[in-house]
Amino acid sequence: MKELDKTDLKILKILQQNARIPMTELAEKVGLSTTPVTERVRRLERENFICGYHARLNPHALGQSLLVFVEIKLRSKSGNIFEDFRREVMRIPQILECHLVSGEYDYLIKVRLPDMSAYRDMLGNILLHLPAASESRSYVVMEEVKEEVVLDLT
Repeated sequence: MKELDKTDLKILKILQQNARIPMTELAEKVGLSTTPVTERVRRLERENFICGYHARLNPHALGQSLLVFVEIKLRSKSGNIFEDFRREVMRIPQILECHLVSGEYDYLIKVRLPDMSAYRDMLGNILLHLPAASESRSYVVMEEVKEEVVLDLT
């Protein structure tokens, strides 16, 4: 993997803020012409520094205002349990994030839903039926203070 220079980092910072910026404008902001900037962006994509472009949606405007973090404990940690769990989690669209973590619980899951009733249904009918899930602990978000998708590249 190639080392990133100051221009690469500047390109990444700008694209994080506005992935729809025209290449001509991006080139102007980093002090290069359009062709070298386009080549750099393609290289950054090829080398997986850029792994996609996404529209950031407003969950509240779309009726998905309940945010819940769920810790899941597995009853067993042998065999293919982790792979089975991972495969099932990938099939559940309401799960935005799932992380294998250290500590008392095995997984931390981030879920976005319309309301508490939908969460109650999901917990009882889906999350606790995941392979080897034995226990859960839920944290309902009362206020979203900061949710950032931009990495600090300073």
